[in-house]
Amino acid sequence: MEWTLAFLCLSAFLAGAMNSVAGGGTLLTFPALTAVVSPAVANATSTVALLPGSFAGALGYRRELWECRRFVGRMLLPSVVGGGFGAWLVVNNPKAFASLVPWLILTAAMLFVIQAPLAKWLKRRTTAPRDTPTRKVSRPIQCAVMVFQLLIAIYGGYFGAGIGILMLSALGFMGVGDIHRMNAVKTLLAAVINTATVAVFLSASDPLVRWDFAWPMVISSILGGYCGARVARRLPAQSVRYAVIVIGFSLAAYYFLKEYATL
Repeated sequence: MEWTLAFLCLSAFLAGAMNSVAGGGTLLTFPALTAVVSPAVANATSTVALLPGSFAGALGYRRELWECRRFVGRMLLPSVVGGGFGAWLVVNNPKAFASLVPWLILTAAMLFVIQAPLAKWLKRRTTAPRDTPTRKVSRPIQCAVMVFQLLIAIYGGYFGAGIGILMLSALGFMGVGDIHRMNAVKTLLAAVINTATVAVFLSASDPLVRWDFAWPMVISSILGGYCGARVARRLPAQSVRYAVIVIGFSLAAYYFLKEYATL
């Protein structure tokens, strides 16, 4: 048990550090947990373990969030509803979730691959100064983005890895501001989605969160995020990204073989 807990804490520490440097922490905590619990329980426990880091990141972006507070306010409802519904799907059909795990990990890995080129494209597109007010967009586009946010939140509540990349792709068309504001909005909305998800997991009649694993992983992820932020300038972020991509596709291949090798 001690070695198992040490392994899970190490995965949470590395996940927190990865989220500070390049993102993709769920690709470490979720597979680590599936080694000892069911996929549905692993998903719930991983979400709880990484949730505090999301709010810590949002707190660091408080100035940017205040500058686009009206847009953030419009995105809160679809984020809460979608996150809660996605988690409800996991709670009510955990077997279906288990069968989708290979596809979900493959999707997350593919999203991580496009994160860097997407970030560069968004940076070129959002060259306005930091004090430029949010550009007004038409109501149909606002409604379309709210619907897209709802779909992202459902996926986030169901699995979660890669939701930040999906949100950035939509925010680039909304005139939210520069990349810093988009990262601020993405970080807060991800925290909101995960909060709604955790609330549904905790209210389930059949508990999905393994608290004996979750609490140590929460502390480890916070420490990892802090350490990751402090050494982010020294680490070769591109090398970290390549490592995460290799891990993601390797895990996807493993789960595909595990799920379909006997068919």
